[in-house]
Amino acid sequence: MASAPRRVGAETSATRALIVEAAKQLIREEGYGATSTRRVAARAGLKPSLVHYYFPTTDDLLVEVSRQGAEESDRMIEEALASDDPLRALWQFFADTSRTAMALEFMAMANHREAVRKHMAEHSEAMRARQAEILGHILGDRISKLEGFDPAGLSLVLAGIGRAIVMEEALGVKTGHAEAVKIVETWLEKLAPDQS
Repeated sequence: MASAPRRVGAETSATRALIVEAAKQLIREEGYGATSTRRVAARAGLKPSLVHYYFPTTDDLLVEVSRQGAEESDRMIEEALASDDPLRALWQFFADTSRTAMALEFMAMANHREAVRKHMAEHSEAMRARQAEILGHILGDRISKLEGFDPAGLSLVLAGIGRAIVMEEALGVKTGHAEAVKIVETWLEKLAPDQS
């Protein structure tokens, strides 16, 4: 006889939100390796069994933290893309150092936890497609006039350079950063709408 599916706490629960926030704090302060259900429960002032009631596995909890981080990034990217200067706003988003610690932890986590890696990959593919669609609309034929440029590639270049700068600055490395920013700014200027 098959067992009944395990009951999981409501997604709108204040207790569930407290658990997720405690996990975020632990990841930010001590790294994802410190994010056991016992440590999360202690940080939230709850019993470990309550953490498991809402998140049957640690991966379930970590994927939820990743999902919420992705939603926040999506919101920020949508704001950038809807701004008066979407190219520069998107570039500023990618080069923003305020989320460095969490981004590095999630990259490491994705390397070791398949469920997190899968979620991050799916989200990144969907967001890259969204960025390419909007950049293609914003840039129109200006991008096609530059040989070898397309919206998806531009999105990746902006993200890649921005992330490299953010990660290296977290290590204290700055060589070549000003020069890379100047290259990006030069190309953004070429892609900017003609103001005449």
